[in-house]
This record gives sequence, C-alpha cells and structure tokens, in this order.
Amino acid sequence: MSAAPAFDLAVVGAGIVGLGHAAAAHARGLRVVVVERSTAIHGASVRNFGHVCITAQSGQAREYAERARELWLRYARRAGFWARESGTVIVARAADELAVLEQWREDEPAMTLLRPDEVTDRAPVTGAVGGAWLPRDLQVDPRQAAPALARHLAGAGVEFRWRTSALGVDGGVLHTSRGPIRAGAVVVAVGHDVDQLFPHVAEAAGVVRCGLDMLLVDAGVLPSPLSAPVLTGWSLLRYSATNATPAAAALRERLSAEHPDLYALDLNQMYTQRPDGTLIVGDTHYRDTAVAPFQAESSFAALAGVTRDLFGLPGLPVRERWQGVYASAPEEFLVAAPADGLRVVSVTTGIGMTTGLGLGDATVADLFGTTS
Repeated sequence: MSAAPAFDLAVVGAGIVGLGHAAAAHARGLRVVVVERSTAIHGASVRNFGHVCITAQSGQAREYAERARELWLRYARRAGFWARESGTVIVARAADELAVLEQWREDEPAMTLLRPDEVTDRAPVTGAVGGAWLPRDLQVDPRQAAPALARHLAGAGVEFRWRTSALGVDGGVLHTSRGPIRAGAVVVAVGHDVDQLFPHVAEAAGVVRCGLDMLLVDAGVLPSPLSAPVLTGWSLLRYSATNATPAAAALRERLSAEHPDLYALDLNQMYTQRPDGTLIVGDTHYRDTAVAPFQAESSFAALAGVTRDLFGLPGLPVRERWQGVYASAPEEFLVAAPADGLRVVSVTTGIGMTTGLGLGDATVADLFGTTS
C-alpha cells in the first residue's frame, strides 16, 4: 500500500500565478507545499508595472481579473503590503485614440470618458484631447507584493521549499532535486518555462517567451506625482477590450505609418509610480522560443523619448534598466490537464498580476470543488 500524500496540493513555481494557487488552496484548509527553484521571487512577478488592469480585459480574463481584485485587497490587508484602489487614467492625444475610447464606452459601464482638462487634473501630461477613467483598477508595488504574499502564506502554514527544482510528475508524486513529494494534486505554474517540464504542452499551445525592456526613473521627475497608472494610445492596442473595438484598426494603421520604429518595438507606453515616488516606464516586446539577454540601447532611448514628450520633460534621470520575460501564446491562458490531478497553468500574455490570483482560485476550485 502506498503512503498517504503528505500534501493536498503541491505547487511548482512561486510567481504570482503559483502563489495564487497556493493561497486559494490554503484558504480552503488544504495542506500546501510550494516548490521554487530560485532562492527568492525574481521573475516576471517583480519585473512588471504592479498594475492590476481589470477594466480593459474581456471574457475569461475579465472574470479572473474581477476575482483577483477581491483577492489583492484581501491579501494586502492580511499580509501588510501596499495596495491602492488607484483607478487608471487613459490619455488620448489624437482623435482616433478618443474614438476607441468612445466606442468602448458603449459596452463598458465601469469607465468614464474625460475631457482634456479632467485628464490633466489627474495626470501631468501634454497634448490630451480627452481620455478615460477606470475607477476599479488597482495598483501594487511589484517589488513588494508577491514576496510579501509568499511570506504571509509561509507564516500561515504553507510550506515553501526554495532552491528546489521540479524534475517531473508521476502518479501523484512530484519529483524534485531534493527528493519526492507526494500530493493529492500538483499544479505546475512556471510561466514561460513550461516548455522545460512539459514541452509537448507548450508546443501545442504555441507558448514562446516574450522579452521586454523597462526603466525606473528618479522620483520628482514629473511636475506632480501620479495618483494612478497612466495608459496611452499605444496601450489601447494591447488590451482585449479596447483592441476589439472597430476604431482600433484605424488607430493601429495610423501608429504603424507615423511611428514605424515604435511600432516595430511593439510598444505599450504606460507608467506607474511606486510608493517611493520612482516612476516605472515601459515597455517594448519581442518574442521567440528563447530571448537573448542583450538589450538594445535604442529601445531604451525610444522609451525615454516618448516619456519626455508625453510629460513635457527636458530630461529623464534613469535609475535602473531591466529585462522582463513572460509566457506568450495565441490564447491568454494555458490550463492543461496532462494527467488526473495534474494541472499545467500559465498566463500567456502580460496580465499575470491582473489575473493570476483569480486564475489560481478557479483552478483550485476545479481540482477540489470547494469554495474559499
């Protein structure tokens, strides 16, 4: 007779998606272990904007995002990390950008169109012809939130095995570099590295790696602080709800014709301000099965140029530059079940912070059929 499982759920990966599964299982009273090959959370979960962009999602992503909103606020209170119900400002600087917002407003009650003066009251930008306000969106500090949640879960009884690599799953046993772990169910949430453990799953879903370039700018560079994340016309082409509007096609055509260099970078021009005042600037995107570590200075120069233009700045005092990497695929989510009691899960676009906690809650509910 085989030994009883030591855990109800084993989670591979301590990024925000893995933590979302661990938190959901723990909330249901289950015994949980998290296996993470690194000594800390250093991946996409700390290299992002900290923007929980709920309103611009559609379909399944919107459902996960709405649930994640509740969970972010719950765990911010319990774990003591910074989170604010910031909302989001979208700046339109051209008529076609405003047209996207106007068409989107017809189907989205959770947003308000803004006049130019209302935009500049909320963000110190130049050239606004209008905009939008998304009051339900949240903001966390990306460098603090996931590590704080991990510490909170560890203190509440979730076992973490850091510096431990997953080697494979077989018949309810998770094989690791520190020995086997018996669990009733296993969730593998390793982002773009899904192809290292389940290459056939990754290939069937079309998962590749998306690399991006980002900047951190000194506090005080702006005429006034940002009270909310700021999105631009480039952002309207990236989110499912806005990109689905008929007007988005004309916007894409115009931006690609007028700014072919920025379009080639697959730009999402957006900004968030951390609690210490530093400004996160980004971002560019490039995809392949492997992402080269070498970052072009021209990409950072482009980010700096559009930032100076938007805020009317003479210069941009850059403190840090970094490369993010996340999973990318034609669909927004990968949820596969290669075997009974096994789920391979990834957010396969750049909305992990927005949807990861909600995705984890849904997957755990599917596995265990209980509510948190």
